[in-house]
Amino acid sequence: MDRDGWLYAWAIASVAFGAGSLLVPLYFVAIGGETFMLGVLAGVAAAAGAPGALIFGRVADKTGKRRSLVLLALGLATSALLLVLLTEQPWLVIVGNGLLWFAAGAAAPVLTLLVTTGTVERDWPARFAVLNRYQGWGWAGGLVLGLVWTALLSGPLGEIPAQQSLLWLCAAAVGLSAFFGAKWLPSDPDELDRPRAGRMARAIARSRRLPVRSATFPVGPGRLYWLTRSIHPREVAARFSPSLTIYFGAVIAFFVGFGVFWGPLPLYLSRTLGYESGLVFALYLVSSVGSALWYDRAGALAERYSPSGLQVGGLLARAALHPAVAVVGLLLSATLVGTILNGIVFVLIGVAWAVIAVTAASVVTQLAPPAIRGEALGLYTAISGLASGIGSLLGGWLGGYDFLLAFAVAGALVLVGAALVAVVWRRSPAVSVDSEPLSA
Repeated sequence: MDRDGWLYAWAIASVAFGAGSLLVPLYFVAIGGETFMLGVLAGVAAAAGAPGALIFGRVADKTGKRRSLVLLALGLATSALLLVLLTEQPWLVIVGNGLLWFAAGAAAPVLTLLVTTGTVERDWPARFAVLNRYQGWGWAGGLVLGLVWTALLSGPLGEIPAQQSLLWLCAAAVGLSAFFGAKWLPSDPDELDRPRAGRMARAIARSRRLPVRSATFPVGPGRLYWLTRSIHPREVAARFSPSLTIYFGAVIAFFVGFGVFWGPLPLYLSRTLGYESGLVFALYLVSSVGSALWYDRAGALAERYSPSGLQVGGLLARAALHPAVAVVGLLLSATLVGTILNGIVFVLIGVAWAVIAVTAASVVTQLAPPAIRGEALGLYTAISGLASGIGSLLGGWLGGYDFLLAFAVAGALVLVGAALVAVVWRRSPAVSVDSEPLSA
């Protein structure tokens, strides 16, 4: 097996993570989970990856035990999926889902180390892109699997048994990934061969990524440990410019809005509109594919025009598209025309996310002083994850009253974020900076 053979093992696990990202919320709804608790499920998932990344990243950095940590994370993920599928208690599903995303977050910084094995520092950004390609398309493959599996088997087996059978398959896929990983993962390096954290952070900060999953699961902890490992809060705060402070206020606003939208969305689509699981998977898939197809184009635009100006456009689109999902459902319910229109809306949501994700790196890089650029990128990841989790809780609470209200609040929060980014745009010089999606 060549040096990248282990990436096939990780791609198998990524299929399970991609399917599970939507399958577990749909299963939660099917067993009777209510709207607020669905928000709790999404909020816990958004928050769980960060401590996993920080703990496992620290251990890997200090001990060099990379193989065992990845295998441990895969074992935790398998256990989490088994816990979910063997219970119909909503609170246990929340615990299992939190453990699943803790495990996914835990593996991320260790995989970042593994993919650089045997390469020189100048090649690390390209290696990060290779890792992201395998896990990104694995994630998309999981959404395709969920679509096909639930569409074909929900009728003959029933909704819950079909979902449980897919959870079994996901657990088996992660277990298979661990089996192949034990055979193919690179050996742990000697202490002298371990890359320094500062070099790793610099390489991550200048890397370019293509996270297919980002449109529907927009926050990931992959870079969090390395970019915040050596952070000194007072020094960073002292170097914050007014424009960077305003921009992070915008990040809080629009990521809370994203969480308000995505948190209760599976229940709205499946229970309120009556969409079958396969159709819900299809909507999430077209949104993720829409963003994947637009990343390169958005990057090219960001090199020609103001990144902050482009981001304002993407945010304005998202501000309108969030309530549009509820308006389409209110006016056309589950009709064929309404379903087609919602499909178009979800594609546009994905395209808008591509613009936002790509330009975020450029805006942060442009506004942050060089001395804290890596830390600023890490703070972006940390703040966006926390804000998304809070938004999911808020969305679950608002959705319990009215989904149109929840999605309108989501749009309003994104609009506030767009207004703050517009302020940054007006204050900042027109500087073109290399761009990259920031969420993987």
